[in-house]
Amino acid sequence: MATLSERLKAGETVFSAWSTIPDSLTIEAIASTAFEAVTLDMQHGGHHENSVLRGVLPLKERGRHVIVRIPVGRFDMASRALDFGAEAVIAPMVNSLEDARRFAAATNYPPVGERSWGPTFALPRSKEPGGQHWLDTAKGRTLAFAMIETRAAFALVDEIVGTEGIDGIFVGPADFSIAWSNGRTVDPTLPDMMQAIGEIAERARAAGKHAAIYCADPRMVGRYHAMGFRFFAFGNDYSYIAQGAADMIERAQASINSSTEPESKL
Repeated sequence: MATLSERLKAGETVFSAWSTIPDSLTIEAIASTAFEAVTLDMQHGGHHENSVLRGVLPLKERGRHVIVRIPVGRFDMASRALDFGAEAVIAPMVNSLEDARRFAAATNYPPVGERSWGPTFALPRSKEPGGQHWLDTAKGRTLAFAMIETRAAFALVDEIVGTEGIDGIFVGPADFSIAWSNGRTVDPTLPDMMQAIGEIAERARAAGKHAAIYCADPRMVGRYHAMGFRFFAFGNDYSYIAQGAADMIERAQASINSSTEPESKL
């Protein structure tokens, strides 16, 4: 199976589910859907170290790419997520060059970064050969995505994507809309910011890095794809359950309304 890094380098489009419920059975259920990847959210979702540790394995066993979004500033957790077996880490609110450097340091072994050795769970879960091979291939196997969500980050996007060890950017349109409108609105599809979002993708790709984005509305994927984004996350476990239930009830009600069979008589 190709890694997430290999697929994105080949220009493939990858769709990721968004997991917020810190329960391994729920994660297992999401892994059984059509999503090719699953992002475990520690920032706004309920995931914590233990749920990430236990959630990685059912995803890997079903051939799903595992991504973890860490809490703001928890670059130590970036290293742990990779040691647990995640393929990629998303760091929110990377608003300075120092943030980008600290994130890169946490996700890369020397000489690029300062990541400590210890793939206690990741190595056996990968089913790859021993430690030397793991070290030799680590950089090509894992990804570090810095989130662009503020005007400060937008002003530094070239420097952020140019930081050695940062593999791509991940746009958070909701936060970006708040920043772009100077706090007046939260609108992930705000028309005024679309040119800026397109510029972010363009600059990332010009630097040879990946462009990823969260889509509040899956119908925006085509527009973002045309901008150069190739990794897309949308929805969350609550919305998948709610939309699936609504669809089933709608179809059940439609079958009643369209039934031509006479009513039974008591």
